[in-house]
Amino acid sequence: MAKRPQLTGRAAILAVVVCAIAMSLAYPVREYISLRRSISELQAEKARVEAEKQWLLARDRQSDDPNWIKKTAKERLHYCGPGEKCYVVMAPEQGKEQAAVKKPAAVPPWYQTLWESVEAVDKGTGHRAVAGKEGVGQP
Repeated sequence: MAKRPQLTGRAAILAVVVCAIAMSLAYPVREYISLRRSISELQAEKARVEAEKQWLLARDRQSDDPNWIKKTAKERLHYCGPGEKCYVVMAPEQGKEQAAVKKPAAVPPWYQTLWESVEAVDKGTGHRAVAGKEGVGQP
């Protein structure tokens, strides 16, 4: 009795057909999954935009209320209605001790220092720049 080979011609053809079907379905399935993900992201974006739209509509309806307009004008613009007494609270003045302390000279802005150094070099009175020193290029 002759032994049958383990892999027959029919089995080989069937394996090739199954592999071809699997290969031909791989790309469409990947695209399908990708498109489903895109659809879910767009639905989330749509929900966010819809919530923002509802918030803006509510704010628009709120702006039609005259009491809200008056309240907002008082808060944002410091509006004082007719017959109302409004007060402005000023910052307390500095004490005499603080006024007696002499403040150090303000450091000039960088562009002023740069321009002065350019002018000094142009006139020939400039000094060689030293890294890390304040007032580089000052005559």
